Amino acid sequence: MHSAQDSTAIRPVMRGRTALELAFWLLAFAAILLFPRKLIILNEIAILALFALSLDLILGYAGVLSLGHAAFLGLGAYTAGLFAKHMNGDPLTGLAVSAAVTGLAGFLSSFLVLRGTDLTRLMVTLGLALLLGEAANKASWLTGGADGLQGITMQPLLGQFAFDLAGRTAYLYSLVTLLILFLIARVIVASPFGMALRAIRDNPLRARAIGVPVSHRLVTVYTIAAVYAGIAGALLAQTTQFVSLDVLELHRSADVLLVLVIGGTGYLYGGIIGALAFKLLQDAIASATPQYWQFWIGLLLVILVLTGRERIRAALTGISRRLAFGRATAGSAP
Repeated sequence: MHSAQDSTAIRPVMRGRTALELAFWLLAFAAILLFPRKLIILNEIAILALFALSLDLILGYAGVLSLGHAAFLGLGAYTAGLFAKHMNGDPLTGLAVSAAVTGLAGFLSSFLVLRGTDLTRLMVTLGLALLLGEAANKASWLTGGADGLQGITMQPLLGQFAFDLAGRTAYLYSLVTLLILFLIARVIVASPFGMALRAIRDNPLRARAIGVPVSHRLVTVYTIAAVYAGIAGALLAQTTQFVSLDVLELHRSADVLLVLVIGGTGYLYGGIIGALAFKLLQDAIASATPQYWQFWIGLLLVILVLTGRERIRAALTGISRRLAFGRATAGSAP
């Protein structure tokens, strides 16, 4: 049991974390004024963060490996693009349709993906992504094939805010969507459902022995992750008004894995932090050395693995706790 002194000591740390979170999101929204020339890349960061969040739900919390998560990103992008081009250009309606289509695809494919071992899951998810990519390439009459899906025209968001070249509406649209889905994901992982997922991740046999419906929980979280990835793809299609076969390529799945390697798995901010670091590093290094930017990012990943992200995180946590305790002690001193 924790003593009253321990509880008192924890409160400043929790308040510090809440203040840090609030400052983070305020800064994210203030970026539209602070970095008006960087809104396009900031929009890409928000979309990549949502994509990474979707993968973290199954990898970090349920322990399900996937090497073809881009299948849902691409499916959501093509669904939103085709819906806007042939039916209705309203962004929110297209977002809902993409979520429904990818959710159904995630539910149906989960029964195949979740069978077998981790290696089997890797191969099955990769195979599904490759099949979907080849299908999009062959159906050029519908998807545009190698030329991409063109002619997408989006209506103003909420009937008021048109998508401008500077990316203001696009960035705010993606950021608000990211925030809403982040808060929903936080409720999910903090619920008994989320605790059951962590139990499955740590030991599926023990979780099944204590009565956790393992298959049902995995199918549910896989479907939710597919919805999140599909919404990320829809945002990408709507804000760029273009969809290409690139959204289904293997490097999309590899990039989101790198994002989680950088930011960490098993906590929701890992995907956001990783996306921010990955895109900013990619932009900065590609500007300096366009031909060798992948080498430097690879070198960073090697350093992370050798140093150990847990050591870095533990050191930062220790520093923040010392600062919080120092402020609490100074505040209670006569």
